[in-house]
Order: sequence, then structure tokens, then C-alpha cells
Amino acid sequence: MKISILAAICLLGSVHFVHGQTNTESADVLNIPLSSRVVGADINTWEGGERTQVSNWDQLSIVSNVSQPSLIAYLPERSKSSGTALIIAPGGGFHLLSIDNEGHNVAKWCVENGIAAFVLKYRLVPTGEDPDREFHEKLNNGQEEMDRDMAPYIDLAKADALAAIAHVRANAEKYNVDTDKIGIIGFSAGGTLAASAGLEFTSDENRPDFIAPIYGALHVLDLAKLPTRPMPLFLAVTSDDVFGFQNQAIDIYKTWNKAKAPVEMHIYQKGGHGFGMRKQNLPSDLWVENFCAWMKDNGF
Repeated sequence: MKISILAAICLLGSVHFVHGQTNTESADVLNIPLSSRVVGADINTWEGGERTQVSNWDQLSIVSNVSQPSLIAYLPERSKSSGTALIIAPGGGFHLLSIDNEGHNVAKWCVENGIAAFVLKYRLVPTGEDPDREFHEKLNNGQEEMDRDMAPYIDLAKADALAAIAHVRANAEKYNVDTDKIGIIGFSAGGTLAASAGLEFTSDENRPDFIAPIYGALHVLDLAKLPTRPMPLFLAVTSDDVFGFQNQAIDIYKTWNKAKAPVEMHIYQKGGHGFGMRKQNLPSDLWVENFCAWMKDNGF
């Protein structure tokens, strides 16, 4: 699987530009800049600034042209908190963020279950007001050009994910979470970040306590190399994922399982790619319930 496949995710339909906040944000949501904690974040700002759009595919909000990483915190009532924190990395092929389906809606589920949620807006490939059109033009110019365009931005996004983990751990008391119960979940391209955080963490400060790549695009990672002190791993994908990401999930599962490291994988017969929190009356609808049971079983 080539890296350009990542950019196709969540760009299956056209988008139109809208001004203002995403339609799921509210006044009590805490926005946390990460620019002071990640390499290069204070150096480059993409022209035009961050944009919010609505996808004609599912009528949900997406975000593009992110150059300044940030977290959007959803905190449960202190009396209902489990002490667990979950960083959420939406997908979108590193060109967009499916900020509702794979971000805010996941965070709302977290709060309902006593989990502190932090939606990560990581750095993306710079785009204009019509990133869908730009994406298709890049594809028409050839895969090699697309690969060269995306590669450096994936590295920036990886750094943002590690910075998010470090930030939550450093402020655990403020957010009412335990320093040893901080995990990261990611969808598609966001699954790249969730897995890379587990495989490529650089210190105790940015090491996640558990990782959950959901239909993750994992081909840009070394899936055969087990990290030091492997953390619990949860995987969910479908047999009919059009990008073949079920095969990559199997590869990382084998690495964890061979080492007898804690791992659970669900391959649902139907559900396609990008199901996120959407209900389709298909087997993949069960993933979040299975994830919840897995978290309880692992003490999170």
C-alpha cells in the first residue's frame, strides 16, 4: 500500500466552505494550543489559516489546513471520572480531519463513560479552500509527487501526537486523570499516529499507556518491531475495508501476539472504511462497545 492512499481517506465526496466553529463545539469546551511543545509549530503557518468545512459525503464537519496543533478537551464531571484520558486523532488522509465523526462524537462518548477526552488537531498538508479538488489534482500528477508532498507532514503529525500525550501527563492533576492511564486512539490516518506513538515514543513523558488504531493506515510504520515495554493494543477494522488496512492490522497484531504482549483485534465482516461513530446497522457498529469492554478488562 502506497502512502498516497492515506490522502484518499475521508475525501470521497466534495466539501463546501463554512465560517466559524465546528457544529459540535460549545462554550465550555477547552481549547489547548500545543504550539509551544512541538518542533516547528511556531515557525510555519499555512497561508489562509485553519478552515472548517462540511462534507457532502456525510454532512459532518471536517477541518483542513491545520498548521498550529491543538487539543480540544472534553472533561467529565469529577465525581464521574474514571481517571482515564484518551487522546483522539481523527482521520482524513493528512489533508483533512473528520473532526465530528472521528473526533467530537468519540469525545462525547468518552465523557458519558467517565473518560477525559482530548481531540487532537494535528498538522496537515497545506491546502486552500477546496482541499478535495487539490487532492485530486495531486493524484492526477502522479503518486510520486503525492508521496513527496505528504512525507514531511506525517512526521509533523507524529510529533503532535507525542506532544499531546506529554501535555496531558504533565497536567494530569488539572484534568483529574491518572498519569498511568493515558491512551491514544486514532482513525485511519489518525490510526497512523496512535500506532506510531506506541512504536516511536521517545520518553516516559510521551509514552502512551494504551493505543487503539481503528482501521489504521499503518504501512508507513515498521510493524515488525516491538517497542520497549509494549502497552495494551486494541485494533478494529473490517473485512471489506477498501484500502486493505485489515492486512496491516493483522501484521501489528502478530507482532504483539508473538511477544505475548496484551492485544485484542476485531475484524468485522462488514462496515467499510471510515465508519467511526456512524451507525450503519452493520457489524462494525459494535466496535465502540467492544472497545469499552476491553478498556474495563485492562483496568482503564
